[in-house]
Amino acid sequence: MSLWVFLFAFWFLLSGHTEPLLLGFGAFSCTIVVYIAHRMDVIDHEGHPSHLSFKIIPYWAWLCWEIVKANIDVAKVIISPKLPISPVMFKTKASQSRELGQVIYANSITLTPGTIAVDLENGVLEIHALTVEGAKGVLTGDMDRRVCKVKGEMEGHDE
Repeated sequence: MSLWVFLFAFWFLLSGHTEPLLLGFGAFSCTIVVYIAHRMDVIDHEGHPSHLSFKIIPYWAWLCWEIVKANIDVAKVIISPKLPISPVMFKTKASQSRELGQVIYANSITLTPGTIAVDLENGVLEIHALTVEGAKGVLTGDMDRRVCKVKGEMEGHDE
């Protein structure tokens, strides 16, 4: 149902049509898309994670600030005549017990310049960092704790 609502809202925003006939066509086309997606089994069985809707907004603000800070750090490394790059590959365990939380954590690491989540398997992330300082930033666990807070999980257990 949430997919249909999202698709219809998106269609309405893009089309801007308010005539009843066109609204009906839009609703019908959204229904067909949802039906086909359901038949192809491409709809996420967890559905829309509505429990994240408002909790994630402060996390996004914090993540945007972390991205800005990481951009500045990476720019300093690149601009420096010595080019102080010290690439590191390391593994860390995600505290989130569910896949959605682990994926949010891995994607947040990848969105932050200078770090990339290379692999996620059984709750263990393999991460590449441009510098040792970037690796230390991930290993502090601040981002991991914040994702747990957004997901309502602490120390790998549901609250």
